Amino acid sequence: MKIIVIGANGTIGKAVVEQLGARHEILTAGRNSGQYQVRIEDHADVVALFERTGPVDGVVVAAGDLHFGPLTDMTPEQFHVGLNSKLMGQVNVALAAQHKLSDGGVITLTSGSVGTHPIRYGANASTVNRAVEGFVLGAAIELPRGLRINLVDPTVLTESMPQYGAYFPGYEPVDASRVALAYARSVEGPETGKTYRVW
Repeated sequence: MKIIVIGANGTIGKAVVEQLGARHEILTAGRNSGQYQVRIEDHADVVALFERTGPVDGVVVAAGDLHFGPLTDMTPEQFHVGLNSKLMGQVNVALAAQHKLSDGGVITLTSGSVGTHPIRYGANASTVNRAVEGFVLGAAIELPRGLRINLVDPTVLTESMPQYGAYFPGYEPVDASRVALAYARSVEGPETGKTYRVW
């Protein structure tokens, strides 16, 4: 399979590239890195990405910004960070990919455990992660040509604990390599409309 990984230079993205790269042709993309540059917040830029890559069999999105901060101080502009980036960015990719993927191709998006287990300062993340899951559920029953769409929902990564551990007291982190297995299950398996929780 020919698979494009958006966010390939991130912690999860690198693990996904390593996991899938052993068996598939991988194209890497990111905002400022990879073989292709793309701003997922810009739908036209996403459409142009697929024009440059040509037909692919799968797309993995492990990218998208969120705002973390106290709700009492949060502004609408800050809240829109997650809405515009991690939510609409991934929706933009899925909307464009449905027209460019090969028959039977697969889209794999990313949420996060705070959609189910909220943390302090994470209202934006909880909202966005739940919304991405809702999109996957709705999109799965409408995609044509045997296309599939799934979601990977990881908890905090072991590799990210030095940076984010204070937000996740009492949480057991998971290694990025373990999270990458869920992306392989989505890409290489038969399921659609599924959320793979890695907690």
